[in-house]
Amino acid sequence: MTTAVRYRITHLTRYRYSESVAICQNQLRMLPRDFVSPFVRVHCHRSKASVRPEPEQFEEHRDYYGNRVLTFSIESPHQVLDVSVQSEVTVQPGPREARNDSLTWEQVLSAIGDRTDPNWYEAQEFQFDSPRIRRSRVFANYAQRIFTKGRSLIDAAMELTTRIHRDFKYDASATDVNTTTEEAFKLRAGVCQDFAHVQVACLRSLGLPARYVSGYLRTVAPPGKERLVGADQSHAWISLYVGESLGWIDLDPTNACLTGANHVPICIGRDYSEVSPMRGVVLGGGKTELRVSVDVEPIT
Repeated sequence: MTTAVRYRITHLTRYRYSESVAICQNQLRMLPRDFVSPFVRVHCHRSKASVRPEPEQFEEHRDYYGNRVLTFSIESPHQVLDVSVQSEVTVQPGPREARNDSLTWEQVLSAIGDRTDPNWYEAQEFQFDSPRIRRSRVFANYAQRIFTKGRSLIDAAMELTTRIHRDFKYDASATDVNTTTEEAFKLRAGVCQDFAHVQVACLRSLGLPARYVSGYLRTVAPPGKERLVGADQSHAWISLYVGESLGWIDLDPTNACLTGANHVPICIGRDYSEVSPMRGVVLGGGKTELRVSVDVEPIT
């Protein structure tokens, strides 16, 4: 698909507490930003966040990676916290012929290592360990048979994407948000977060710059079924640096594909710990019940 698609995205989050919360402080990373890559362009037309109870402090800033971050604090007692983020974006897929311009993976490594690639500084910080991803020989061995001598980086990365999709079972009950990348790799199971962490770990273990992408995935109803409002998903995939000519490309190991019109990127980071949609601290609260609803609606 190369036709541009405009979406209205609604992300609803509700925290219900068994006891009153006296104070809470939170960060949101749910606001889309503009992205440009060889295979897709994303433009954010507008976005707005609403919080109830109304915060005493509410501000937006850009983090180190250029992600839009909303911070807020509520200093009045409450037992329910509602956060609604509504956005409109256009996703424009591009032609895939640019794949033919791919360098070999050794050429990309060499150009970053000897600093002849003008983007070496930006790329090299994604070659190393991060809080949730550690390089190891185990991950390198898993990818090494695909990354043969003189092979196109994009072709090899696509095969690795397909292999992870084939070898790993999508199972929401197998892991949780605290599961390590090593544990998910041993289980050969997990969710999109785990798939993305494993692929980034494999690529970095070969020395290649790879980053984690959080976003949304539009789901399509089966034939004859109505689309269910709120049934779309927060999603995660990876971004790989493939050299000066093409820059960064995004691959989705959960679905074995390059990202396209159904993917809406929100934030980039070294791993999930840097791009989680909502994080914060509370004083009080007792037991917590969380409900999340995501709707990615095409606008005609």
